[in-house]
Amino acid sequence: MNEMIMNDALECVKNTFHDDYSGHDYFHTLRVYKMATRIAEQENANLMIVQLAALLHDVDDIKLSPETYVNKDRTVDFLRKHGIAGGMTKTICDIIGEVSFRGTGSTTPKTIEGKCVQDADRLDAIGAIGIARAFAYGGNHNRIIYDPEIKPTINMNADQYQSHISTTINHFYEKLFQVKDLMNTDTAKKIAKQREDYMKIYISEFLDEWDGIR
Repeated sequence: MNEMIMNDALECVKNTFHDDYSGHDYFHTLRVYKMATRIAEQENANLMIVQLAALLHDVDDIKLSPETYVNKDRTVDFLRKHGIAGGMTKTICDIIGEVSFRGTGSTTPKTIEGKCVQDADRLDAIGAIGIARAFAYGGNHNRIIYDPEIKPTINMNADQYQSHISTTINHFYEKLFQVKDLMNTDTAKKIAKQREDYMKIYISEFLDEWDGIR
């Protein structure tokens, strides 16, 4: 039963994001699902809740589907069709509502399951893949790569972060270099440290090349 639901959820996500080029594609969800499972196994969380929330975490995201975000329409519809009880559906919807980074308005999940999913999603925003996703998102939203005259805006609230338009390099300072310290689980904290170190090396090299030093 669980395997069938997970396979159907994967198919749902594949259909939903088949033409996404912003870094929130099917493969992003698949990576979050695998990492959330890894963290959940280490943290003794409820695996089914974690896996379903991870698989569905973007289908009602405010950036990607603002019309379904408030009531998590796609998630509720999927879970109802698969006979998931109302209590578990609410738990999964609550987790999905807590996942996203919103500047100083970000939420710490109430449950260990929510923490596993949030950590997995944030881990996919940093490291080598995080770098690739940052530039994919920037290009998809017509953002310039870098302008030294445009300075990063730090400590934005949720509304400011949602509406803010900047450069892709500024995004590292406005979000990505903050992610490591926002991890909830010990498992994710160790992974985040390695990924942040890699990003810092990359940004240092980028700025040296920009200035013609290297």
